[in-house]
Amino acid sequence: MLIVGEVHTGLLRGRGPLSATGAAMLVDLVAGEPVLRLERPRAYVRSPERPVGVDCPLGVPAAARQVRGIGTVLQRAAITGGHVVQGTAWATLTPADGSARRPWSHYLARPGVIETVGRARTGEVADAFAAAARDPAALDLGDIAGRASDVVQSAVPADGRPRERLRLPRTRLRFVVEEAASTGPPRFAVHGDQLRVLRVTLPAGADPRLLVAFGEDLALHDWLLTSVLGIVERAEIGVLPFGESLRRLRPAVDHLLHLWLPGRRDGDVARELWAAVERQDALSDQWRLLRDRIRDQVALAAVEALAGEPA
Repeated sequence: MLIVGEVHTGLLRGRGPLSATGAAMLVDLVAGEPVLRLERPRAYVRSPERPVGVDCPLGVPAAARQVRGIGTVLQRAAITGGHVVQGTAWATLTPADGSARRPWSHYLARPGVIETVGRARTGEVADAFAAAARDPAALDLGDIAGRASDVVQSAVPADGRPRERLRLPRTRLRFVVEEAASTGPPRFAVHGDQLRVLRVTLPAGADPRLLVAFGEDLALHDWLLTSVLGIVERAEIGVLPFGESLRRLRPAVDHLLHLWLPGRRDGDVARELWAAVERQDALSDQWRLLRDRIRDQVALAAVEALAGEPA
């Protein structure tokens, strides 16, 4: 069995954070299904999952014949802290019982399951999904995840007051979870400005939804780190006049620094995975360095203001 998915993360449109009620209305994507709402340890709302039917190649170049996937992908959207929107698409891949295509009722009865038709080893399929460059004709989970995020963004009420001085790119995190006899170290790779790939091997029996939630958590914190790093770089501390650097840093203080809270997803597996990523990539250490640099600038501004010196 193989679990694959992609998470798109970006800044929610609008001038300021949405209330929990307003955010819940934006992610109410499935009529009659409840929206998950959490207030602690921070505001979080998530839409119900809805199935999206797929029937397309899986992009396995090493296969002797084309490997297709038929079934449904689960799609959902979430908003964290009233500021950050995520769109997620994921599915479990299992071999089909035969080569004949079944009626759609068969696939709809198994939401979130894609049956693979054609000869290919699980490792080959995993390699195809983990590759930075994929066949344009192959299953594109990023497109499905992006559509969930776009629906939420397009529903943000227009108040005529765009968020000032904060333009942050969307990032994409693709995750591939393979079953193995034992747990292997997660491999987290950054490809350019937007794409990240997480590859994990776990023993059979792990709850797919907990793994998806971990992927969303990692995607959120990678986006925060990437965004704040970009803000600090554009502030050009020590190069630009002090007041201008401080002005450019302010959006990070207003909108992002309070959202860092990694490793709080349910389940021992998720906590172990986050600890392993931290050991290898030191995301929290990088965050603390950036946060402290920003706070040092704010503290220096306060000292100069008290001393009556111009910033």
